[in-house]
Amino acid sequence: MEIKSQIIMFDIKITKIDKSAKPNEGTFLQTPFWCEFKTRHGWTYNRFDIETKLSADYLEELKAQGCEKSPFTDGNYFKSFELAVLNRSFVKGVFSIAYIPLMPELPFECTPDEVIEKAMADDGEQFAVVGQDFITPETQAIEFAHLLSELAQNLKPLLPANTIAIRFDPAVTFTNLEDRDLFNYGVKTVSYADKLKLKKNKVDIQPPDSTLVSLEGTEEEILNRMHHKWRYNIRLSERKGVVVKKYLGNDINLSEKIDKFYELTKETNARDGNSSHAKSYYLDLIQSSAKELENGKDVPVISLYIAEHEGDEIASIMTLFSKTESIYLYGASSNNKRNLMPNHLLQWTAMKDAKAYGSTYYDMYGMPPEGKDEHHPMHGLYMFKANFGGKNIHRTGSWDVPIKAIYYFYNAAEGIRAWWYKKVIKRFKGR
Repeated sequence: MEIKSQIIMFDIKITKIDKSAKPNEGTFLQTPFWCEFKTRHGWTYNRFDIETKLSADYLEELKAQGCEKSPFTDGNYFKSFELAVLNRSFVKGVFSIAYIPLMPELPFECTPDEVIEKAMADDGEQFAVVGQDFITPETQAIEFAHLLSELAQNLKPLLPANTIAIRFDPAVTFTNLEDRDLFNYGVKTVSYADKLKLKKNKVDIQPPDSTLVSLEGTEEEILNRMHHKWRYNIRLSERKGVVVKKYLGNDINLSEKIDKFYELTKETNARDGNSSHAKSYYLDLIQSSAKELENGKDVPVISLYIAEHEGDEIASIMTLFSKTESIYLYGASSNNKRNLMPNHLLQWTAMKDAKAYGSTYYDMYGMPPEGKDEHHPMHGLYMFKANFGGKNIHRTGSWDVPIKAIYYFYNAAEGIRAWWYKKVIKRFKGR
């Protein structure tokens, strides 16, 4: 379906708001708790209420092209959502980037996978175009590209004057890489054809690939979905006397435990060639969660887990539990006693706590998109996370809408920096 360039597809109404109607639901990156935490570490943010509906011109365009029976021609289409927009300044305020983490979602609800699988099994027919009875992410590439572009244009007057681009990390998820790549290619094609100026960034802010471990069923059923070696490693760690302890932001010995977590983080960074936040960042995160919970606020729970063995603290993770998700945020481990498999027991302990909290899944939050091949450079990390029995997911990654010409210089510098650290430095250190 060919749509004429520059057509306005959505009527968008934006209202700035001070208070969220759902403070502890949806992605944690959009919660007031997380955004206010980020303002203490170099960011500013604004929250908006967004209302969208299909424009009359677009509906007429669809009907003129024979798409009257398309699910997208419903004149009653209306969608509203909250949107947190973070802003980070650079070069002492000379310019800034607006950042929207894990939003927006697709404009139209997709047909459930089980319905599609049943239909495919019944008649074996394929589908991949707008206008079919089934709605998938791929059939919405045109609408989604316009949504990003038009949302950015409507947000632009409400952002700081020095904003050079709006960066989206959309909440669009795929179960295989081929579908993700097809969708991204479709958005790029639409952007070029309709002059939307969307740019797929080579540097992703949030990890686009992850695995979600279902917490449905009994603990034994969750264990049975794991690789048999992972079940063995969990039980081995317990038999060998590894003990996992949990700490919250109001524990009297928290400062000491954060010191240990940070020490382990530095040891992990030296081993793997990664970087991390300052110690104060982790301390503020866990303390602010406990403080707000004590004050009766509905915010995510941040926990620190430390695995001990005979007095040695050998591994640690930090997690976030909210009403709709549980996330493995950060992890670190010692070079010593790794044969005791403390990381397996840490994750299993956090999963049990997440289930007790009421979560339906545990997000390992970041893994290589591929890595089953033992010769893959990230094989170890991939297998560690994937073998907990989760469902691998692949998000679109970051998309930018440039606002000022200086963005292209910033983007080039960003790419060079990523290449330098990921390719040159790691290869120089033998990783």
